[in-house]
Amino acid sequence: MDFADWFLTQDERDNPATRLGAWTTGNLVRPLIHGATYFAELKTCLDSVRAHDLVLFADWRGDPDERLADGGPQISEALSGAAARGALVNGLIWRSHLDALRFSAEENRHLGEKIEAAGGQAVLDTRVRPGGAHHQKFVVIRRRDDPDHDVTFVGGVDLCHSRRDDAAHHGDPQAAPMPDVYGDSPPWHDVQVAIHGPAVAEVETVFRERWEDPAPETRQPFRRLRDHLERMDDVPALPPPGPAPGPAGTHAVQLLRTYPYRRRPYPFAPRGERSVARAYQKVLRRARSLVYLEDQYLWSTEVIEPFAEALEREEELRMIIVVPRHPDQDGWLAGPASLIGRSEALRRLKQAGGDRVAVYDLENHAGTPVYVHAKVCVVDDVWASVGSDNVNLRSWTYDSELSCAVVDEEPDPRPPAGGRRFARELRLTLAAEHLDRDPDDVDDLCDPKAAFEALAESARRLDAWHRDGRRGPRPPGRLRPHPAPELGRVRKLLAMPLYRVAVDPDGRPSDMRRSRRF
Repeated sequence: MDFADWFLTQDERDNPATRLGAWTTGNLVRPLIHGATYFAELKTCLDSVRAHDLVLFADWRGDPDERLADGGPQISEALSGAAARGALVNGLIWRSHLDALRFSAEENRHLGEKIEAAGGQAVLDTRVRPGGAHHQKFVVIRRRDDPDHDVTFVGGVDLCHSRRDDAAHHGDPQAAPMPDVYGDSPPWHDVQVAIHGPAVAEVETVFRERWEDPAPETRQPFRRLRDHLERMDDVPALPPPGPAPGPAGTHAVQLLRTYPYRRRPYPFAPRGERSVARAYQKVLRRARSLVYLEDQYLWSTEVIEPFAEALEREEELRMIIVVPRHPDQDGWLAGPASLIGRSEALRRLKQAGGDRVAVYDLENHAGTPVYVHAKVCVVDDVWASVGSDNVNLRSWTYDSELSCAVVDEEPDPRPPAGGRRFARELRLTLAAEHLDRDPDDVDDLCDPKAAFEALAESARRLDAWHRDGRRGPRPPGRLRPHPAPELGRVRKLLAMPLYRVAVDPDGRPSDMRRSRRF
């Protein structure tokens, strides 16, 4: 296999300032479906960290009291415990917007304070564009005496409330604020990956580039004073990086990122970086049979255009999309602002692909909507991506993001030929859950057309059961056809400025924005 057919080359990344390589081979990547699965494995890894090991993490939201398992520990206890045992624990935590806006300014600060009190180091990082965020969510664990067990976790799961849900989707007992339609314990669908092998060192490089940025973490005098008084403004140098871990598997991994263009540029991305967007554009030009997408937002017609062009080019190409039924904001203007982009994006995809485009949302067995927070894409069962980025302009241009793209050297032996084991098994694992099937009973879904029809039939049966007043046994499955968003003309007009400025802003340099390049 020529990985350059599927991955960006170094030139195609269009960021010569980064220290990242184009891609690495010899990795082992394991999908961790659901926050509970990820948190259990993270707990085991942190429990085993010893003196002089290295723990690095980046987080969008961090709730210090979030439990990694039913009996604990809390995330702050697990990280602080590692620091107390002599590990070097360093965190890059976004300096969030205010709690009153359903963000996490105080929680993020408290997590950093607890880590600092135990001897670790935490930075509240607001080196973003106005209104932007550091949205990367990853953990790196390097072991001084046991490099074969170095690991990194990359994906969409924050170290915070609501994320510790499992396949039953009863929700995390520690819930983050969400619209009432999701209930007291919002069901939450999410995906992370655990990576062993040379790519661990590459994720460490992502952290080091941000940590070593000489710009102050904030330019606001009051915040800088508070950081100084609380001793959170020191950024000690990290020890020199060790050698990359040795080969662990058959997976080639490419790290994809977004950094915005800033007038005070990042030294590791002076014009920003949009390799997430560029990777999607490249891989979608190769799409022939099936694009499977799980996404929290799916906003912006400009971002959705490469998907639409692929559907128009390939008459046999199908697209399956899984999104949340309701947005995570429900205000009179915030709700419509969240739906404007999705309404236009779905209209464009349907125009391009017609009945070859299927859009679903999820519910648990009690009928409560499941909030889809996952960011997963599988193309032709060859290329798979799991990360922090959503399909919108904000994630492709404005916020910092990190995604892991995987191409397996090992072919999948099941027909149709051409699939690779990692990508196909990831898609089938997700489909098995959504269909209430045994994960070992999904071989018939290898064929893209069969999978497309199986999901459609399951959603039709469940929707008919709801329309019939839920009489009789509930059909298996969790998929519901996603209704087209309905927006009144007045509310849409009033919400449009909020959508353009705050919900889905554009972080490209002006020349790229004008030419619609990424």
